[in-house]
Amino acid sequence: MGDIALLEYIEKKFNIHKLVIEDIVNTYQRPKLDEYDDYLFATSRVLYINSDLEIENEQVSFLLMPKILISFQESYTQCMNAAITRLEAGKGYARTGGTSYMMYALMDIIIDNYYTLIFRLGDELEIIEELLYRKPDKSIMFKTQEIKRAMILVRRAAWPERDKLNDMLRSNSKLITDETKTFLKDAYDHSMQVVDLVENYKDITTSLIDMNFSIVSNRMNEIMKVLTIISSIFIPLTFIAGVYGMNFAYQDPETGKILHKNMPELYAENGYVYTLIAMAVISVIQIIWFWRRGWLKS
Repeated sequence: MGDIALLEYIEKKFNIHKLVIEDIVNTYQRPKLDEYDDYLFATSRVLYINSDLEIENEQVSFLLMPKILISFQESYTQCMNAAITRLEAGKGYARTGGTSYMMYALMDIIIDNYYTLIFRLGDELEIIEELLYRKPDKSIMFKTQEIKRAMILVRRAAWPERDKLNDMLRSNSKLITDETKTFLKDAYDHSMQVVDLVENYKDITTSLIDMNFSIVSNRMNEIMKVLTIISSIFIPLTFIAGVYGMNFAYQDPETGKILHKNMPELYAENGYVYTLIAMAVISVIQIIWFWRRGWLKS
């Protein structure tokens, strides 16, 4: 991809349009098929997980000509090794099927990589679902969001790939043989399955995010219920303590006059003990009432 001299040589040697060379160099193209008089130009998106467990999104371009197939890849990866192994072995249809079949074989490997990536993300979703029932936290939600973004990335590659394969099936170009179109139908079915899987897993990620919010919300409601019950028990006790904490004098300290309505029970014998007993009885009554209402049950 970085060899400009090689690209210029291919452009002049095979009379390739400059816009095609530009699309090869600018590796942000969506999967597509462009038909020209003497050749076909197609692009695909390769998705794979690198050594750092990150998803790589690279472009692969194809120039299909009579008896010649040229492919361009952003970087050397092992995702195309299966096709190379088949060519080296010289078995099967790889060497006898023609250039159009070889382009199909490479595109089929790209679609198979989608399966590998989707199933790996699906396994991650199963692990997340188990963790949600055990101990939901923010990290699980963030992980689910990452998987959802990965699914969207696969979807952006799979949808155009399916449309491109459909264009190849409908193409009248003689460069794509009828026998190759039979294989392309199978690749088209695989791309449809990839799209369906992506949509299903995308819905699952949305459900897991909603489930996480629901579980966290339910736990918060349980905490709020416990705090509310505790507050409800202490409200009457606080009221009693507040009333008797006003300390209105029973006797005027200047005149010595007895003020009968100013809390005479403050000076009652064992008044402190009676007040504590009353508070305890009120608390027990409240707890029994809450229990009968089912508010203390988990």
